[in-house]
Amino acid sequence: MKPRVLVLTGYGINCDYETEYAFSMRRVGGTAERVHVNDIIDSRAKGTKLSKYHILAVPGGFSYGDDIGAGKALANKLQNHLRQHLEQFIRDGKLIIGICNGFQVLVKMGLLPAIAGKYGEQHVTLMYNDSNKFEDRWVYLAVNPKSHCIFTKGIDTMYLPVRHGEGKLVAADFGVLAQLHEGGHVALQYVNKEGKLDGYPSNPNGSQDNIAGLCDPTGRIFGLMPHPEAYLFPTNHPRWTREKVPREGMGVAVFRNAVKYVKENL
Repeated sequence: MKPRVLVLTGYGINCDYETEYAFSMRRVGGTAERVHVNDIIDSRAKGTKLSKYHILAVPGGFSYGDDIGAGKALANKLQNHLRQHLEQFIRDGKLIIGICNGFQVLVKMGLLPAIAGKYGEQHVTLMYNDSNKFEDRWVYLAVNPKSHCIFTKGIDTMYLPVRHGEGKLVAADFGVLAQLHEGGHVALQYVNKEGKLDGYPSNPNGSQDNIAGLCDPTGRIFGLMPHPEAYLFPTNHPRWTREKVPREGMGVAVFRNAVKYVKENL
């Protein structure tokens, strides 16, 4: 069985092709399909297409031009039209990943971090970078071994690109921040080359506690600001001609973990 992946597209999402390819790579073993958000909404009367899939991916991009806050407009559209279907998707034990703008969407829908399993309540947000500019660079990431995240299982560190203007993660208060750590929600943190927590530019946006990615209590919903779909091959590495790089892009493991989980559990 090849796990079926729905890669959402439309309204400014522009990393959909890369995300589709990442899940469909021969070495990963999924079957991905790009579907416009309106086609998912219009299919509700006949039994939404969402139920056909095992994994939902909300890729990066600039949905609705980020005109009223990154990811907010698309989050509202999904919340208003697909809320019940998404809740059933989660209850069925399926997986959701949001990358960059997709992470913003999941946060503003309240699907992340879902503290105490409270989906639909927004506990954190993603706002303008401290640098007040669009950040486009590669960053080092440490994976939290205490996290429940299925997508990062077996990974210690990653080196991935970021490209965003609103990626600073801020919790509603310090109590929420503590709960993120205590509940295993913090999946990824920005670190320097030596693997230590550090400030700008290692932390490209000023996120509290250097948080780069979150998961829900089950570990089945994952969101991150860096782009794993942008590092699938050695030649994607910015210094591949000057230094020895891994034979496989570090982003591949994220997608492989998701497909493997579906094969073993659904």
